Amino acid sequence: MLSGVNVALGVTGSIAAVRTVELAHELRRQGAEVRAVTTQAAESIIHPWALQFATERPPVTEITGAVEHVDLCGRDGWADVLLIAPATANTVGKMAAAIDDTPVTTCATTALGADVPVVVAPAMHEPMYDHPGVLASIETLESWGVGFVDPRLEEGKAKIAEDDAIVLEVTRATTADSLAGETVVVTSGATTESIDPIRTLSNRASGRTGRAVARACYARGADVVLVHDGPDVPWATVDSVESAAEMLAAVQEHVGTSDEGEPASADALVSAAAISDYTVEAAPEKIRSGRGDLTLDLEPTPKLLDSVREADPDLPIVGFKAETAGEEADVVAEARALLERVGCAFVVGNRADVMGESATSAVVVRRDGTDRYEGTKAGLGARVADELATALA
Repeated sequence: MLSGVNVALGVTGSIAAVRTVELAHELRRQGAEVRAVTTQAAESIIHPWALQFATERPPVTEITGAVEHVDLCGRDGWADVLLIAPATANTVGKMAAAIDDTPVTTCATTALGADVPVVVAPAMHEPMYDHPGVLASIETLESWGVGFVDPRLEEGKAKIAEDDAIVLEVTRATTADSLAGETVVVTSGATTESIDPIRTLSNRASGRTGRAVARACYARGADVVLVHDGPDVPWATVDSVESAAEMLAAVQEHVGTSDEGEPASADALVSAAAISDYTVEAAPEKIRSGRGDLTLDLEPTPKLLDSVREADPDLPIVGFKAETAGEEADVVAEARALLERVGCAFVVGNRADVMGESATSAVVVRRDGTDRYEGTKAGLGARVADELATALA
């Protein structure tokens, strides 16, 4: 996600500074180079040697005649992005007022003046986060283009966001915004059909590919709606569903036409979910065991892509097609059949045996040809997002 990206990591005097060693490691796992900058207060919580160990570079602990702030965050500086994590209320307020009395705030003023992207991950007690002055400072900084990673409000504290969310926001800040201004709806994971209040019918889809696509679209500037049977994420609007019918209704709400006749806001649909093809009338109570053979009458579910296409003939749609048998040519043939039937922008075909795995292989089938992909699901998500940006352009 961050291959070739130089990150200046500003660390301030929140107790969450103890998290920065692992954050620096995660940034580097994603391909970034990292150089730390600290305030004096941060050094009371985490020793500069720990940051040097995590980044393999000496941290900047003071501004000297070497003008470290310009070297890092000036117009021709080393950093592609300044990430301040954690950021205290004190630092947020000083950034908004252009007060430069620590290495971190001096780097921030320099970066903002040099148009270097800035990302801030606040961490403080919740009453401090709710202070009108802090909220006003955040609003000011956001109006200047500073990206904020919302904290987790727990136990009376505005705790620093998880590393995954911070890395994604840094990725968004340093990735070409080829999907800026677009709203993309992504379906992900499996759907589940209830047999009775306890038992269900489902499939092995993990949702990794769909979430990777959604993350990649967000990183390229899109507003993302994620429709899945999974947890909320801070970077997308999440519509939580369980059954195929619920998924169809949710997608139609976002890509169809409202009850008032106004068109919905979605600009594209990526249907990466493994949606149940059949459902069953659920028993109102648990079906007791020990009764011998049991027959379930399965009924087909409406095809999501066909239903969406019928309602909106012009919506750009990306389909996914998983197969269990045959050669790659058979996967391509099935994907092309889906492309032609629904009128997709393109279709991603793959083998079902990659469900639940971190690695995948797939073929991207367009009207003008096919391309093969092998690698991680995160990489496939990026590939799909780039193909979608091309289609929308």
